[in-house]
Amino acid sequence: MQEIEYLSEAFYDDIAASDDKNVHLIMIATKPDIIKQIPLYRELKNRGHLVVLGHTGQHYDENLSGGMLKEFGVQPDFNLNVRGAAHEVVSLIIGRLGHVIGELKEKGKIVIPYVHGDTTTCMAAANAGYCHKFASVHVEAGIRTLTPKFKEFGLSDEGFDCKAWHAFLQDRNNWERGSQEPFPEQFNTRSAEAGTGVHLAPVELDRQFLLDEGYCDDRIFVVGNSVADATHDALDRSKDSTIFEKHPELADGNFVRFCIHRGENCTNEKRFRAIYEAMKMLIEDGRKVLLISLFKTESALKNFGLKDEVDQMNKDYDNFVYSPVWAEYVDVIAAMNKAAVCATDSGSMQEEMNVMGVPCVTLRFGSDRPESGINGGNLIAPPIDGNLIKQMVEYAWDNADMRAKPKIYGENVSSKCIDAVEDVLSKGEIFRAEEERIGLG
Repeated sequence: MQEIEYLSEAFYDDIAASDDKNVHLIMIATKPDIIKQIPLYRELKNRGHLVVLGHTGQHYDENLSGGMLKEFGVQPDFNLNVRGAAHEVVSLIIGRLGHVIGELKEKGKIVIPYVHGDTTTCMAAANAGYCHKFASVHVEAGIRTLTPKFKEFGLSDEGFDCKAWHAFLQDRNNWERGSQEPFPEQFNTRSAEAGTGVHLAPVELDRQFLLDEGYCDDRIFVVGNSVADATHDALDRSKDSTIFEKHPELADGNFVRFCIHRGENCTNEKRFRAIYEAMKMLIEDGRKVLLISLFKTESALKNFGLKDEVDQMNKDYDNFVYSPVWAEYVDVIAAMNKAAVCATDSGSMQEEMNVMGVPCVTLRFGSDRPESGINGGNLIAPPIDGNLIKQMVEYAWDNADMRAKPKIYGENVSSKCIDAVEDVLSKGEIFRAEEERIGLG
C-alpha cells in the first residue's frame, strides 16, 4: 500500500506501544469535515485519548484543505491520496482505509472511526470500519432532506408573497420527506448510519428521523452541531483576519454572498441559469454581490457559456466581487458574519448562518437542514426562476425578524459529543452484538 502516506514511519508501532485499547480515528476529506471534526479531535486529545487523524485526500489543494489544516495547526497521521471519479473514490477509500484499520486490528486495537455528515468519505469510511466489525461514531447523524409542500402554497414568481412563504416554512406540517436530493449525500448519510454505533444528532428533528428508521434510542444523542464550536472559535479570531484589507468593498457588510457548488445545480443548466440570472439582476440593480467560485461553479459557467459574461461583469461593476474559495476559515467567517444575507446550496453554510444570526436563502427545492427553515432563519428558494430567487434574497436582506431567530446548534458541542462516546464505551464496545442489543446476552 505505497499509495498511503504516513506522517511517521513508525505509525503502527507507535500506536501498538500505547496502553490504550481504543484508537479514536478521526476521518476528514472535505472542508466541512475539517471544520466540524477538528473540534472533536482536539477534545479527544485534551482528554488523553489515543487519537489518529486520517485524510482521504479528497480536498487536496491549498484553498480547499491545506490552508485550513495549517490554520488549525494539525497534520494528518496518514493520507489515503484518493483521486478519481466517484465510484473510484469510494472503492479506494474502502480499500486503503480498510488496510489501515486492519493493520491496527492486528496490533490488538479496537478502532473507532469518526465519520462526519453525508460525504462520500463518511459512507465509505463507515463501510471500511464495519467490514472489520468496528462501528462508527457518526458526527452529524440523522440529517435528512425535507421539502416544502410547494403545491399547497401555490408558488409563483408573479406577486409572490415572501412574508407568507416565510411563515409557511416555519410550520413543520408544511414539509414532507421523500427527496433523493442532495445527490449523493442522501445516500451517503443513510448508508453510514447502518454502520454506526453512536449517532450524534445535531437537533431533535434528526433524532426523530433516526427513531422512525428503527435505530436504537440509547445510541442516539442530541448534542448540537460541532460547526458551532468551529464558528465561535473563528469569530473569536476574526480580528486577525485580513479579508477586508483584501476586499475593502465588503467591509460595510452590505452584500449577499453567493456560493453554489452542488451537482444538482451545477450540472443542470435550467437551475444554474435561474440562480445566475437572480445574481445578475441584483448586481444590475446596484446590490453588492460576492460570488465564491468553486470548481463546480467554474465548470458550470464554462459549460453553459457564461464565463465570458461573468468575467466582463467583474470588470464593469464595482459592486461585484468574483473570487475563488478562500483558504482560511477565519476569513470566511469574518466576511459571512458581516454579510446581509447568504444565498447558497451548501448544507454547512445553512448551519453557520444560524450560528451567526445571518439570514440564509437556500437555493434548492428542499433542505437537509430543515430545522433552520422551521426555525425561521432560512428561506427555501427553488432554482426555477431568477425573479423568484431575487425576491427572496431581497426579502432576507438585513431582515430583522430572520436575524432574531434562536440559535439551534448549541455550544461546547465537542465536549457533549465525547461525553456521549465515553458513556457508551463505559458500558462496552461501540459495536454491539445482537444478544446485547435485545438484552439476552
